[in-house]
Amino acid sequence: MPIYNIRGINVDFPYEAYDCQLVYMEKVIESLQNKSNALLESPTGTGKTLCLLCATLAWRRSFGEFSRGRSDKSSIREILSQSVDEDIPQSQSSQFPTIVYTSRTHSQIKQVVKELKRSNYRPKMVVLGSREQLCIHDQVSLLRGKAQTNACRALCKKLTKRFCPHFSGAAEFVKKNPGIGEDPIDIEDLVNIGRSSGSCPYYLSREIHKDVDILFAPYNYLIDRGNRKSLKIDWKKCILIFDEAHNLESLCAEAASFDLPSSLLTACISEAKNCIDLSVARRDTSNDKTYSPDDFAILRALLLKLEKRIAEVPIESKELGFTKDGPYIYQLLSELNITQQTANMLTGIIEKACILLQEGENVTGGGGTHKTNGTVFRLESIGDIFGLIFKDNSTAHAQYYRFHVQEVEASSNDSFKGKTSRTLSWWCFNPGIAMEEFAKLGVRSIILSSGTLSPMDSFAEELKLEFPVRLENPHVISGNQIWAGVAPVGPSGYSFNSSYRNRGSIEYKSELGNAIVNFARIVPDGLLVFFPSYYLLEQCISCWKTMGQQNLSNSTTIWERICKHKLPVVEPRQSSLFPLAIEDYMTKLKEANSGAVFFAVCRGKVSEGLDFADHAGRAVVITGLPFATLTDPKVRLKREYLDHQVHSRKSINKGQGLTGEEWYSQQTLRAINQAIGRVIRHRHDYGAIILCDERFSHSNRQSQISSWIRPHVKCHSKFGDVVYTLTRFFRDIKTYRPPKLESVQNDNQEPARVSQSSPLSLEKINLEKLQTAFNSTSSLDSSSTAEKVKRGGISIHMREILPANRSTLASGKLLRDLKMKCSSVLSSSGKESLAIDGRSKQDYDEKAVDLATPILLKKQKLLITGPTQSTHEQKSNHFSNMVKKEHLQFPENVRDLNPQETEALVGESTVKPDIRMLFRDVKPDIAKHKDAVSETVNKNNIETKGSAFLIEVREKLTDSEYKEFVGSMKALKSNTMKISHALESIARLFCLPDRLPLLHSFKDYVPAKYRSLYEEIMISTTCDAAGF
Repeated sequence: MPIYNIRGINVDFPYEAYDCQLVYMEKVIESLQNKSNALLESPTGTGKTLCLLCATLAWRRSFGEFSRGRSDKSSIREILSQSVDEDIPQSQSSQFPTIVYTSRTHSQIKQVVKELKRSNYRPKMVVLGSREQLCIHDQVSLLRGKAQTNACRALCKKLTKRFCPHFSGAAEFVKKNPGIGEDPIDIEDLVNIGRSSGSCPYYLSREIHKDVDILFAPYNYLIDRGNRKSLKIDWKKCILIFDEAHNLESLCAEAASFDLPSSLLTACISEAKNCIDLSVARRDTSNDKTYSPDDFAILRALLLKLEKRIAEVPIESKELGFTKDGPYIYQLLSELNITQQTANMLTGIIEKACILLQEGENVTGGGGTHKTNGTVFRLESIGDIFGLIFKDNSTAHAQYYRFHVQEVEASSNDSFKGKTSRTLSWWCFNPGIAMEEFAKLGVRSIILSSGTLSPMDSFAEELKLEFPVRLENPHVISGNQIWAGVAPVGPSGYSFNSSYRNRGSIEYKSELGNAIVNFARIVPDGLLVFFPSYYLLEQCISCWKTMGQQNLSNSTTIWERICKHKLPVVEPRQSSLFPLAIEDYMTKLKEANSGAVFFAVCRGKVSEGLDFADHAGRAVVITGLPFATLTDPKVRLKREYLDHQVHSRKSINKGQGLTGEEWYSQQTLRAINQAIGRVIRHRHDYGAIILCDERFSHSNRQSQISSWIRPHVKCHSKFGDVVYTLTRFFRDIKTYRPPKLESVQNDNQEPARVSQSSPLSLEKINLEKLQTAFNSTSSLDSSSTAEKVKRGGISIHMREILPANRSTLASGKLLRDLKMKCSSVLSSSGKESLAIDGRSKQDYDEKAVDLATPILLKKQKLLITGPTQSTHEQKSNHFSNMVKKEHLQFPENVRDLNPQETEALVGESTVKPDIRMLFRDVKPDIAKHKDAVSETVNKNNIETKGSAFLIEVREKLTDSEYKEFVGSMKALKSNTMKISHALESIARLFCLPDRLPLLHSFKDYVPAKYRSLYEEIMISTTCDAAGF
């Protein structure tokens, strides 16, 4: 494995790192060395998770070796003997920094552990999970929430017949096996260890985590105060990593907020009544006085008063509701005699109530057996609400909140159906509350990483933390692997604008539908179409199913025409149906030759975290800007809150801050960036990004798109330009053949790498003739950095893949004829016309002229002539220059090729005997010609010729293409690219009709030993450019 020295730290990386990966790891180490926070954005497919792990662990190992074979002597029982709010003493053996690596879900954590296994680092580690994931007790494992927690604690504390056998064996097992966690393990591994040993996986993880180098956990283990305080970590030596952090701000705000609908409050009142009845029944039947009916009666009475008080809140406007500043909630609760002191008492009563309800739920009429159906009791949520309001025995945090009561229509399955229902909300509009607590704990560094953090200024402003280290990384793909464009108008010229006043029109829906018909026809395999909302998605599909083509009788509907090209799948609103939709999409992709189209919604499940790599997602269409509804109370109050904060900051000269409008716009673009990220998932992937809204043409919108996409975005004034360039993109990309891969990674992880073995084992190419001019030519872009990535190449043995829109260009016979003609001209000695299948070369010339003209976009009339053509005619005809015999030669060892290679080179097996005879006859002439050419080279003019050639290259290529050419040349010189890959990359740039002289001229700078390879590439590239 290669080792890179980055800022004095030796980083052991499992692959040859790309430039962007080295930059990423440098930023990680800079943050750790400077004890500062970092915002790191790197597109999906750039291997950011592996980079993050390797860089962080390399920095950690610079302090000393990882913890191996040690186990803290403190007992698991210490965890049970302390309340949730008590700090656990720190491990005495922990003298080095601890890394806490978090992600959103356990499934994502599982992928991170897989990446750790790919690395060469083996720190002591463990994954923390909840009892829901780790409990193996037959009955407790079926429970959920606090009921499960309470049942577990009860079984572990009471030394009775019901004492949990798994808990009792956990401490002893860890003591005897101190090496657990020295090899990467995930949740499933812990469960398997627990089942095989009989030890509780939950308490195993809690014991192991006290002495680890790196700890993996979901976000809530850090954001939730109760979970965080249960961790035995020295926070001042701690490194916090939040991977996939693009939703972190919203998660922090939601974790600090609550909604209390009338239906929930009514259910809590009912449960309090049940507790009264259960406690009375126990007292009467068994004289059990553990639970006091009076306590539950007090709880019920307070809940009834709260319900009545909410109903009395004056609401003058149903749309605006009733809104007050955050501290108003204390005034309302004090009227019910709910204060800091009484709230603590009520929380204790609620905990007892949940235990009693669980016991009553479990015990059947027989009184002996247990029925563990996992019921979640609503009273638990009331306890959480009180804990949130009276956090830290303080009211200071209330200034970041808004108190709101609104009337809502009860759902069809609600007991309030047909009645007015109210919801009391206490919304936190400062997500930085959770993050500021880490600053108070003295955490060394906080690193936030994701593929879509832009725009970063607003992200940092929301979290109220300083992020001195920031990075917006480019992608590892090259420019020819992405098409990104704005389509402001549709096929008939009607503007695309999904704003509220425009999106309801029939014209807009029809225009959008016809555009998608075109995209479904052009884009191969999978197509993703994202709408701003479920409502607009459903409205458009309903319209398309009834609307046909205008001015045509008996026409098919727009929906039928979409289905003709691709089988459709629609994202469901119900999350329970989502797995079936994904399965349906993948099935249709496999079954349909033309692919499938997935209609989805920005901010929906399809747009978040799913991997549509390769054929699953060749293009993504964004049909509009997914602005949140302005009339939504939470959105409206968030905007007002931010504007108020800006006004307050200005009054005390503390800077501008983030306005409500800026936040509103940036949240929209971040959702778009997330949806766009579903395609182009690894180094060798490719795809198109189509923005169908005229507002994307504005610079302020484009500036908020992810930085790796921005340089590729082009605005097209006409829809025809979109169709033309998109068609050409997918046609040209067909010639892109990635080399054999060592492995293909999934689930947004490390990009696939080039295998060390290659079918063409070649020595380093010597391009000193051109490099001399290259280094001295002033027209070169000196700012371009040498590419350290290995580019994929075209396989010279795989040519015959036709674009989807090639069906009407030419017959297969003409294609064979012209391809055969190219081969015959290049092989001829120039002294006679060759007859193949009874026809002369001139016969092929006549047919080739008719075929080549429409294929090459009719820019000029192409005349394919023999080698006896005059010098003037040769210079005036690019195609004949390319096929002229004295400038192209077949490999000298062509007679030694096996039949399969000869067929791949020539194109048709039916002419193999003639071709073999042709090659046998031409070999002496080739050697003679090569000697003659070498003798006529004027060494004194090499630099002048090279400079002139490079100037012409600069004039013919676009900026992005020229940068790719410069990178390929420098990579060749620095020995970071294979010969075949480099020549193919350069040949692709010169394959257009007006660049064919460059294709021919570049051969003069290729050493004789590699010219045969380059000539094969020239034949292939030219035939592919002509559509063969």
